[in-house]
Amino acid sequence: MENFNFYSPTEFVFGKETEREVGHLLKRFNANKVLLHYGGGSIIKSGLYDRVVKALNDENIDYVELGGVRPNPIDSLVYEGIKLSREEAVDFVLAVGGGSVIDSAKAIAAGVHYDGDFWDFYDHKAVVNKALPVGTILTIPAAGSEGSSATVITKESDRLKRGMGSNLLRPKFSIINPELTYTLPFWHTAAGIVDMISHIFERYLSQTQDVILTDRLSESTLISIIEAGRKLIDEPNDYEARATICWAGTIAHNGILGVGREEDWVTHGLEHQLSAVYDMTHGAGLAIMFPAYMLYTLDEDLERFYRLATTVFGVPSNHYHKKAVAIEGIQRLKAFYRALGMPVTLQEGNVKKEDFPTIMTLLEKNMGKTFGNFKKLTLEDAQKIYELAWE
Repeated sequence: MENFNFYSPTEFVFGKETEREVGHLLKRFNANKVLLHYGGGSIIKSGLYDRVVKALNDENIDYVELGGVRPNPIDSLVYEGIKLSREEAVDFVLAVGGGSVIDSAKAIAAGVHYDGDFWDFYDHKAVVNKALPVGTILTIPAAGSEGSSATVITKESDRLKRGMGSNLLRPKFSIINPELTYTLPFWHTAAGIVDMISHIFERYLSQTQDVILTDRLSESTLISIIEAGRKLIDEPNDYEARATICWAGTIAHNGILGVGREEDWVTHGLEHQLSAVYDMTHGAGLAIMFPAYMLYTLDEDLERFYRLATTVFGVPSNHYHKKAVAIEGIQRLKAFYRALGMPVTLQEGNVKKEDFPTIMTLLEKNMGKTFGNFKKLTLEDAQKIYELAWE
């Protein structure tokens, strides 16, 4: 196990009707004027918007609002949020939505006190030294942004999708009511399940040896997600399954499953180019790319893939045919994604093969010519992984 620092200051308020506590929480964190940030009309249709506004009014908290966040959040709305927050002297950002809304809120929070272009953070030309505090009310369990330091934004003009992170952007509080996810289209639930599984894989597929505790924590979280996901296919309003998925999404990306080990994140990079070109749902892209990446890197650590297959996917042990067992584990992962209604090939994701050169150009621009920690990859390797994901 390697040396590590683990910092997770977010207060999580979990359970039924907990969104009604948002006013009290904002008061505790000394919020006077809030930017209420959200996506489309779903929080209005569900009544969540009215409950949040009532909670703010009951505590006499002033607010301005900015909606319109879309999946794969874009830079233009972040610029608008920064401008509005400065003009209105906002001192707290409240994100009501899923990972896209929270990521956009974090970008706004980072940009308000920065004299330059907020995109400098995503270009890694600058680091966040000061930010507005952020709070969240989660409506889509997936990205884990409610408990992480990370944020991902797309720059529309260049079709660049990039991430950055700062502990200053970890939410002060996050409200998680599993009942708020009942009204989600199942596609979004399924994509969220894939996303959180992928966050675990990016940490689990590591060359760091003898990190037994985090291995077992990762495996048990994966098993719990898969069990709950299967239950939700038939019983979408099962509260305990929803609760498991909601908390697992947080655990998968708050850093606890990566301590003491080197992480990878290549597969997220491979997927980001698909989102940038096609505006593909992130989880759907990961459902396509991760099985292909696993097959391509299988021999890098066959023992790890064998362990994953037997421990998480229930493939019977066979020490004489470990590679076959490992491959069966990857096939069972793909079968689970299919059962969720996710695409598992680029063709199913409506990716055009003639767009591969554009995808590769963006990949090089974002990740360089070599990348990866679990296996050092080149652009040629990446091309082969995309081809492996084709069908």
